[in-house]
Amino acid sequence: MKRTYKDITYTLKQSKRKTLSIYIEADSSVSVLAPESKTISDIEKVIENKRYWVYKELAEKEMLNAARIKRDFVNGQGFLYLGKSYRLSIVDTQDVPLKLLNGYFCLRQNDVETAEKSFIDFYRQKGMKKFAARMRYYQEMLGVRPAGVRVLDLKTRWASCSEDKMLNFHWKTMMAPMKIIDYVVVHELVHLIYPNHTDAFWNEVDKILPDYTERKEWLKENGVSLDI
Repeated sequence: MKRTYKDITYTLKQSKRKTLSIYIEADSSVSVLAPESKTISDIEKVIENKRYWVYKELAEKEMLNAARIKRDFVNGQGFLYLGKSYRLSIVDTQDVPLKLLNGYFCLRQNDVETAEKSFIDFYRQKGMKKFAARMRYYQEMLGVRPAGVRVLDLKTRWASCSEDKMLNFHWKTMMAPMKIIDYVVVHELVHLIYPNHTDAFWNEVDKILPDYTERKEWLKENGVSLDI
C-alpha cells in the first residue's frame, strides 16, 4: 500500500514482525516494513525521526543511478559474470542461445532479439549451482538449515529470506565478484537466526565475514552496474 508522509512517498507492508524498518530500494523507492500493531501515526512518527536519513539515502541513490550503464547486444560489448567483464561475440550457430566460451559470451545470431532473456536464463542457471554451493559452505558455520534456494527477479532486492526458510537471490547478483556473492549469501543465512537488522544480526555476520562492511559498501556503490 502506497502512502505519502510530507514529501516522502513510501510503500507500507505490515505483518507479524516485531520491529519497524525503513529501506531505500535500488530504484530509489522507500519501503516501510512494520508490525501489524503499529498505527499510521506510530509509523509516521518513526519516518519523521528518520526523515533526514531518508533524504541522504535518496540523494546517494540518485547519484548512483545516474551512473547506470546501458549495454547493447552488439559485438564487443562487455557483460559481467562473477566480477569479470567478457566481450560479446555474435556467432552464426551453436547448440544453445548463449554460452561463455574462450573468454567470450557467445550469442547465437538467431537469438539477438531475445538476448536479454538468454542472459537472464544463463545467470539463473549458473546461480542455482553457485548459490547452493556457497549456502552449503556457510550454513555449517552458522548451524542453520535453509529449505532451499531460488534465483528470481527480485526487482529492487539482491536477496530475501522467506518465512518458509527459502533463500531467494536476484539473478543480477551473479554479475558481482565472489566475495560479494558470499556476503549476500551470509546475510540471508543469518536472517534465519535474526530476522531483523539488529546489532545481534550484524555481530553474527561479522563473525563469518569480518570485512563485511567493505563488501556491503561495494554493493551499495557498484550495484547499479550489475545490469544488462
